Amino acid sequence: MKFASTFPKREQDGYALILVLFITAVCLIMLSATMNRTFANASINDRNNQYTACLYAAEAATEKTISLMKSDFMNGNLTAITNNLGAYRAAVPLASENPYWRNFEFSDGQGHVGSNYVACTSAIGWGALRSQYGLFGWTNCYRIMSNVRQTGGTRLLNLTNAVIQDLELDLIPVFQNAIFYNGLLEFTWCATFTINGRVHANSNIFVGSAQNLTFNSLVTTTSGIYKTNWAGHFTNEYTGTVSYNNNPGYVTNVHSLTLPIGTNNTAAAVREIINPPPSGEDVNSPLGSQRYYNKAGLVFAVSDTNVVATIKNSASDSSPLTIAADYISTNYSAVVTNFPFLSLTNQFMDQRENDLIKASQIDVAVLKTWMLNNSSVNTKFPNTSGVYNNSNVVPNIMYFADNRTVSGNQLTGIRLVNGSVIPTNATSTGLKTGFTLATPNPLYVKGIYNCPNGSHQGTTNTTATFPASLISDAITILSPGFSDSASSNSFTSRVATSAGTTVNAAILAGIVFSTGPTDTQFSGGVMNLPRLLEDWSSTTLTLNTSLVNLFDSVKATSQFKMPGNYYYAPSQRKFSFDLNFLDYRKLPPGTPVTPSINRVKWAVPPANNTTYAGNN
Repeated sequence: MKFASTFPKREQDGYALILVLFITAVCLIMLSATMNRTFANASINDRNNQYTACLYAAEAATEKTISLMKSDFMNGNLTAITNNLGAYRAAVPLASENPYWRNFEFSDGQGHVGSNYVACTSAIGWGALRSQYGLFGWTNCYRIMSNVRQTGGTRLLNLTNAVIQDLELDLIPVFQNAIFYNGLLEFTWCATFTINGRVHANSNIFVGSAQNLTFNSLVTTTSGIYKTNWAGHFTNEYTGTVSYNNNPGYVTNVHSLTLPIGTNNTAAAVREIINPPPSGEDVNSPLGSQRYYNKAGLVFAVSDTNVVATIKNSASDSSPLTIAADYISTNYSAVVTNFPFLSLTNQFMDQRENDLIKASQIDVAVLKTWMLNNSSVNTKFPNTSGVYNNSNVVPNIMYFADNRTVSGNQLTGIRLVNGSVIPTNATSTGLKTGFTLATPNPLYVKGIYNCPNGSHQGTTNTTATFPASLISDAITILSPGFSDSASSNSFTSRVATSAGTTVNAAILAGIVFSTGPTDTQFSGGVMNLPRLLEDWSSTTLTLNTSLVNLFDSVKATSQFKMPGNYYYAPSQRKFSFDLNFLDYRKLPPGTPVTPSINRVKWAVPPANNTTYAGNN
């Protein structure tokens, strides 16, 4: 059966058209929304891409600047930084380096295009550093900021991004550490040893003994801390404990701490700080400014025929004064007259070196008086300020080189005697400037050194001492009773004075490095950096010090030999870090400093905001 529609056909067609138009409108609306959403997403993506590109470009600009600053600071000093601020500000990525950088405009946020913002934000001065070493030092803070706008490409947006990096430029005295080694640091097979003070090595640290080893302060190394077969001993013999009583006890894989002498920091290169400079070297060069020869106010050179003293009030003194004294082997009267503290006739046997030592012997007490009364010294170091206790001022660094010719089993060396009170100046605040003796020769210290108060001998009490350091090719401690005439006898007949010896001075000296794992290839370890030549088995050697090794010995080069059968028996060691060195005013004159750069902030600030203080 068929039913006819009650609506006319024309009306049916009209409704169909309306329906089609409605559906079409809905589709157009949906299409428009989709296109708008797609366009919006594309804009967001473009903005994100441009934001990221500008961010990375800004970071690249700051990193380029930091790399230049790091090179100058690590190979120079803060003066190099302040002298090159213009170069750092101009250190933006260039199209000549890579065409990609043609698409960006760099600015410093202060209206200067093609420039970074670089400025010292604060000179904090002396204090605890925020570095991983846990040390004290001098800090200068710098801010580096780059603002970047993209100028090349499609669909550019009016967008500027910025990156800020804040740096701490730290200067750390090497004598901040109880022990500082520029290479392998060995405690292997030490007797019972407790270290109060920080320890750092720019290489591995080897430990292990039948006795206990205790670190009461932070230990840091650029590599690792290991127990290994060494010094002729094996790990199964290491029954002693190694204890770390700091929190953290140790940190491995830290950055090296090296002297700012240039790009070459090998042991041979660092040794140059105790060598005289070559002719024509700039005293203000990175290496020249670190040489003790240039730092010294009083320089002595001994030749085969004369002794010449040069007195200068600065490294660049254009008119230094000289005092010369000629001599022959049978007549030293001119030397005695001009330099009453100096003897060139003392000789003794160093049985480790198997060499006869031709010594330049310095009586420190007489030297002190001579410095105060010599007219040439007074001319260069007049007391113009009126703040010194003494009538005159004395040079606080002395450089002494014995360059006499030797033959066969002979070696020249410097020996200090009668040094319980060292030369010093007193400031208006009552502090003492102290005294540093530096030499490229092996150094021998006989008896008490820098311990004015006799009741403090053999103790850690350094309240009466003056800032002091001993810098040399190698250092040997002799007891007060050491006899030159008996120096060639068996060590068992050379018994160290029962009262022992106290030396209150930082020590920076070379060693004969280990060449392998056997006992005949061993350096002797840090406990034998201060060499001995007597039977110390019933005697205490007291050092209030900072023990530093930066280079190898090139004059006293005989390998260490295990004690008991050769040239010495070990002492009862009482080695302590001198806490005075934590106060920069009590550091020894001429103390070397190591630079360290630490990043303390990385941030994305609002554009052109150089004072941004937000979180990292």
